[in-house]
Amino acid sequence: MIPETFKNRKILVVGGAGFVGSNLTLKLLESDPAEVLVIDNLLSSEASNVPVGNNVRFVYGSITDDAILHALPDDLDYVFHLACYHGNQSSIANPLADHENNTLTSLKLFERLKDIKSIQKVVYAAAGCAVAEKTYENAVATDENAPVSLFHDSPYSISKLIGEMYGNYYHKTHGLPFVKARFQNVYGPREILGAGRWRGTPHTIWRNVTPTFVWKALDHQPLPLENEGLSSRDFIFVEDMAIGLMRCALGGTPSETYNLASGKETTIAELAHLINEATGNPVPPKLFPARDWDRSGKRFGSTKKAKADLGFSAEVDIAEGIGRLVEWTKINREFIKSCMDRHSAFLVE
Repeated sequence: MIPETFKNRKILVVGGAGFVGSNLTLKLLESDPAEVLVIDNLLSSEASNVPVGNNVRFVYGSITDDAILHALPDDLDYVFHLACYHGNQSSIANPLADHENNTLTSLKLFERLKDIKSIQKVVYAAAGCAVAEKTYENAVATDENAPVSLFHDSPYSISKLIGEMYGNYYHKTHGLPFVKARFQNVYGPREILGAGRWRGTPHTIWRNVTPTFVWKALDHQPLPLENEGLSSRDFIFVEDMAIGLMRCALGGTPSETYNLASGKETTIAELAHLINEATGNPVPPKLFPARDWDRSGKRFGSTKKAKADLGFSAEVDIAEGIGRLVEWTKINREFIKSCMDRHSAFLVE
């Protein structure tokens, strides 16, 4: 349980209409904060995802907008910076848009926050994939001190690391209480296929692997296994991620990095099996070649530091989490389909 430390606090969630941001906002509201200010430009999210409440205020726009930055309250207590240009494939298709929405967002936000002295913690959504070893051999848990390569598979990965570096700079130079939360592969309810505006590739619709597989399985389609599904990831349920972010705000040491991870390695083939089982999909997966840009192979995150320093451990088992995602998808199927259909004119068969 999260103690009522957020009670009567003013909290900013940048990217709060998104998948993780909206789940985080829901969790924060359980502590009865004075206000949760959600800022989101809805580039890859939906306004309907923003939780409703007397203490929730939604501002539509980019955090790079000078007017929005100027209007930020000068008595903020906590900031969660989750805004990004979703995801790897979109960043490859349009590196300049990635820079605008992944890199410039961090720089301009930190420049503004350095003058707000009431802030107790700024929690930044960093990317575990940016530091994980590229291997198809036996993976070892990636810890927070893993070396950082100068060669990356996508502008998204680069931008996420730049955000860490800018935050470190503002902590060292201006005392910004900046904490890095390294995400693993988050999944669960409120991730809407097709959310937001067209971002240059079909991955605007087919976002991350888990919601894509659930949707296709419910339609009794074959789940696409690239490289025979040998790649592995660390899947963490979104409610666990929200609690981990709150733990970073409450107990994280400024300038430190914490993996928010399950610590368990699941291959994509295993994920497909779980989803087919949960949805009753009788159609076997279909094998495809590996993606030509992706060399990330097998990976999962170390949980030791987050457990020791923050008291955080992921609680939701992947089978349970998949079941909850399947049920949410069934309930919201019509709305999700409308978001997907919005981009049909951009798709070329």
